[in-house]
Amino acid sequence: MTMTRKNTINRIIMFMLPLYGIWPGRSITLINRVLWLTSTSFVEICHCLYIISHFNPENFSNILDCLCSVLEHGKMFTKLVVFWINQRKLVEIVTLITDDWNDCADNDISMRLTMRKAKISDRITYGIFTIHALTVIGYCLEIIIADTDVTDQTIEIPLLNKVKLPFTIKTQGMYRFILIAEFLHMFFSNVLIAIVNNILLASVLHMGGQVEILQSWLSQLTSKEIGNKKKSFITETSKIIRKHNKIIQFSENIETLYTYIALYLFVSNIILICSIAFLIVTAIGTPDAVKQIIKCIFFFLISNLEAFTFCYAGEYLSNKGETIGFTTYNYPWYNLRPKDIRILLFIIIRSQKQLILTAGKMMDLSLKSFTSLMNASGSFLSLLLAMQ
Repeated sequence: MTMTRKNTINRIIMFMLPLYGIWPGRSITLINRVLWLTSTSFVEICHCLYIISHFNPENFSNILDCLCSVLEHGKMFTKLVVFWINQRKLVEIVTLITDDWNDCADNDISMRLTMRKAKISDRITYGIFTIHALTVIGYCLEIIIADTDVTDQTIEIPLLNKVKLPFTIKTQGMYRFILIAEFLHMFFSNVLIAIVNNILLASVLHMGGQVEILQSWLSQLTSKEIGNKKKSFITETSKIIRKHNKIIQFSENIETLYTYIALYLFVSNIILICSIAFLIVTAIGTPDAVKQIIKCIFFFLISNLEAFTFCYAGEYLSNKGETIGFTTYNYPWYNLRPKDIRILLFIIIRSQKQLILTAGKMMDLSLKSFTSLMNASGSFLSLLLAMQ
């Protein structure tokens, strides 16, 4: 079988990482980091100026919209900084994935399992990129197509984000330039969020494929004449143990890279989901309801999808880790000599070390965690509607 690729992570993602100053060994890494630090800090300062200048009950919806933008930019910036700090862990993850692809090149079953996970990862990647692109377009479309007269002193000039600029917009050309700059920054910020989420899903799916390969190796042992192939049995079990240790190391790298991202995401998404839902609910029945709902609906969708992605990844990791112990226990160990049973016992003991994804090492991420997040968001939404 000819191997056409050597990585589960989509090559588009690998190509775009240097744009955000993440991949090491590139001459533009430092320049891109300075650009992202500067631009994101400037946007966040403008958000704060807007909140300060519009802080009154009549502008509650606008302040809530601005708060959502603040949290979303904070989420992007958190992911960016965490990836900069843990760049070595990302390199280790990519290296381990590449090694796994090289190891399974001579085995059709292993290659088939690995390739299947890569194809699923590609479909998810394109889907997430599409949703994030539609989100930015839906959020910005109303302002972009509007014919705003910047010389009209009686109106507040609408921008894509709820921001207050530290300078005055005097010409139509200057206004269009700022809109383009806002759109590009928002677009590439959302692309970064999509990239980080896709790397998590691709890594978790790849690890799941490696667990399935390990299970297939265990099942193949049952078809061997154990009594006459002592040396072969030890060789195969040693290979299985090495693969298992590699899976555990891979899981620990994912946990290190994503645990604090998950913590910020879990806290911020509770506020984001209830705030966006509040804007959608309160827009119903108003003259510009359709515009407001179109602006918010994709934003609401990706916030829920992102929370589900992290929680599902944690559930998937945990379930795959448990299957290793179950598969080993179901092996006909009773046909082995006591000395050989100890080898399988070692695998079972090691499988008790759970493969988990946590939020700041304080809470395991699972579908139950996602339910708790949605319940908390619903409770805050009810509180906001009651206060209205």
